[in-house]
Amino acid sequence: MPVDLRPLGVAVGMLLAWAIPAAADGCGRMTHDGQGYVVCEVSAAQEPALRLWQDGPDGQPLRNFANVRATLGQGESLSFAMNAGMYHADYRPVGLLVIDGVELQPIVTGESRDNFGMLPNGVFCTGGARPFQVIESRAFAAARPDCRLATQSGPMLVIDGDLHPRFLVDSDSRYIRNGVGVSPDGQTAWFAISDRAVTFHEFGRLFRDGLGVRDALYFDGSISRLYAPGVNRADFGRSLGPIIGLVDGAE
Repeated sequence: MPVDLRPLGVAVGMLLAWAIPAAADGCGRMTHDGQGYVVCEVSAAQEPALRLWQDGPDGQPLRNFANVRATLGQGESLSFAMNAGMYHADYRPVGLLVIDGVELQPIVTGESRDNFGMLPNGVFCTGGARPFQVIESRAFAAARPDCRLATQSGPMLVIDGDLHPRFLVDSDSRYIRNGVGVSPDGQTAWFAISDRAVTFHEFGRLFRDGLGVRDALYFDGSISRLYAPGVNRADFGRSLGPIIGLVDGAE
């Protein structure tokens, strides 16, 4: 019988995660399998300060980090932010979007040929039974768990400790990619973006082997953006749909 090295790999991954040099905003640089990433860590205690944005006060999509920052209250600042899921041409989310417990867009459970519909896909949920969860979309639709914030995207990167079955080691599909993974106890969420173009397989291994997570969700690729002043990142480019970030000074 072959020896299962997964527990050892997870332990090593957690050591790597703890070694991420944290900036003031909780973001730091990390190298895994020769690829560079920025990883932003959010603890359970910080969950109430995590926000998800779609529209501004005028009802129009915010589309960029500058507009998100303009919505902040007095004494608040944006610690970090990134795009948080796929969207249509009008910047509306493709799948489920829940902000402050209000469902703004319903969940989508059907398969499609794009990355979003590469089943299994999933939902990142905060403020529910656990501070952070990544839940497969059809399981989410059946259970309808409570979430303060929720965003759906796809594909899942890691599913119960395994990489998505359609990821290829030798794939030539490379993009700058971003996503989120959750610690096994649901007490920590890691938001990551690659420095350079990576495959799905490489990005999934960052979460599974580098950070020791058992469930992780892909947000997007090619348009992926990060705002993290602590690591001198203020990316610009194409307009974005949903945006997620951590607010400093939030009550």
